[in-house]
Amino acid sequence: MKRRTGLFLVITGAIFWGIGGTVAQKLFQQSAIDVNWLVTTRLLIAGFLLLSVQFFGKDRSQILGVWKNRRTAVELIIFGLIGMLGVQYTYMASIKHGNAAVATLLQYLAPVMIIIYLILRKHTVLNRRDLLTVLLALVGCYFLLTNGSISQLSVPTLAIGWGVLSGLSSAFYTLYAVPLLKQYDSLVIVGWSMIIGGFALSFIHPPWQIDFTSLTTESYLYLVFVILFGTMFAFWFYIESLKSLSPKETSLLGCLEPLAAVLTTVFWLKESFGFFQWGGTVCIIGMILLLALNKKSTSIASKPFKKEKPLVVS
Repeated sequence: MKRRTGLFLVITGAIFWGIGGTVAQKLFQQSAIDVNWLVTTRLLIAGFLLLSVQFFGKDRSQILGVWKNRRTAVELIIFGLIGMLGVQYTYMASIKHGNAAVATLLQYLAPVMIIIYLILRKHTVLNRRDLLTVLLALVGCYFLLTNGSISQLSVPTLAIGWGVLSGLSSAFYTLYAVPLLKQYDSLVIVGWSMIIGGFALSFIHPPWQIDFTSLTTESYLYLVFVILFGTMFAFWFYIESLKSLSPKETSLLGCLEPLAAVLTTVFWLKESFGFFQWGGTVCIIGMILLLALNKKSTSIASKPFKKEKPLVVS
């Protein structure tokens, strides 16, 4: 029963992440909601809720304890501003200018970017598995963004730019957070980083500066889904699943996120997706599975799929 509960939690969490991006795209299209406002509101509310879960369910002393060490406090602020805010903003901007499917798949290129970074810094050597991973990512991106036509892009340039920045931010997010996660629970680190990022962005677009009367009931329901289910519950369920499943199992099932994003974008929002784009999607999901199944990789790029306290960014 415990294992079944874990499977239900990780599958539900991954699907929530994937659908959350598609629902955000629907909000942008239907309600003309500003990206800055959505990211600010999403981060502040979800961060507060995650810290509330920590307060009532785990070691509440960590919530304030993380600020008592000056070095840790500075690292958390940097992580919140560059890591969390960087990932969330670039991801949403990519959705705004393109679609949730492409944005999610481009963000999942982060492990490949980490591999390339480590090789350039001579922290690891390129092995056959890493080479196959990079090739799958490159081929997948080519088909995804061009639909097999060299002469033109099938995705807006801005969407591609923000998506690549999302992958880079995700790579930084993953590498930078490792020392923090060794000292504190994931809910504490992610909860505070969301609040820090949301607070910083609120100076650009305060969450109260929106014409709420222009939002329909449907828009409010979409907002609730993006903030609660697509962010707070998705992360919480993923972390809780680790109590009954191995990190490898949760990582493999987490691959349902890009699949859910693609399927809901195509079949719910009726976005066109060509034959070669489906092929590119298969390549990128195959790359994710290859990394998740890697038992002996010496690359840090595999750690987001193997460590005990995985971070998620969508």
